[in-house]
Amino acid sequence: MAGIFFLNEFSILSIFLVKIGSIWAGLGAGLLVVAFFAYASFDILWNVYVRAFCRKITEKKLVALTFDDGPHSVHTPRVLDVLKKYDVKATFFLIGKSIAVNEDILKRMHSEGHQTDNHSFSHKNSFPWFGVKKMAADMLQCEQAISRTTGYKTKWFRPPFGVTNPNVAKAVKMRGYKVAGWSIRSLDTVISDKNKIVRRIVSRLRPGAIVLMHDHLQETPFVLEQVIQQAKEKGYSFVSMEELSAHR
Repeated sequence: MAGIFFLNEFSILSIFLVKIGSIWAGLGAGLLVVAFFAYASFDILWNVYVRAFCRKITEKKLVALTFDDGPHSVHTPRVLDVLKKYDVKATFFLIGKSIAVNEDILKRMHSEGHQTDNHSFSHKNSFPWFGVKKMAADMLQCEQAISRTTGYKTKWFRPPFGVTNPNVAKAVKMRGYKVAGWSIRSLDTVISDKNKIVRRIVSRLRPGAIVLMHDHLQETPFVLEQVIQQAKEKGYSFVSMEELSAHR
């Protein structure tokens, strides 16, 4: 009987361990799912929550240069000077709260043929956690600031920090925007060596690429000029985000 009791005890323990293993496996799978969706929030290229335009599939050597976080009173005009020097058209995703004191810069962008679109009004760190209505209202505020200055109604929205989630998806749909992503992130807000930034961008150039830079940084005019020169040497030409999207 003792042997039978031991066998039953062993069987119960085995069943218990299998169940515990199943629970942990389930928890592990659950954590992986949570990790996937959390990571997807911070990588717009995954297109999990929104369908972002990150690259044009084409064999033609076209590139869209895009700039976030302007207009900046000092550095954005320097970026515009470089673009004008090489007759290159670019796309600027603007922070609405910076427009009021930089309206002349925005007017210059518009008059020189650049695309000007929405990067939110507040650009707060907490923007991705706004409620849908608050988020849509913030987008509208930026849209109105651009429209009052240029007469242009924004069509594209690039989420602050590139973060997407269900609320961003709903707010974008509410406002009727197309979502702008990128295929080449310059990391110019992280990398201090401007030559390294240039190499990073140029080495990743492909037909239909969308390059993300920031026009409020001191190093951007140098980086931009080098990228334009080296890209042209490789046979690339430059178009706005809208033109790249519409290219057939």
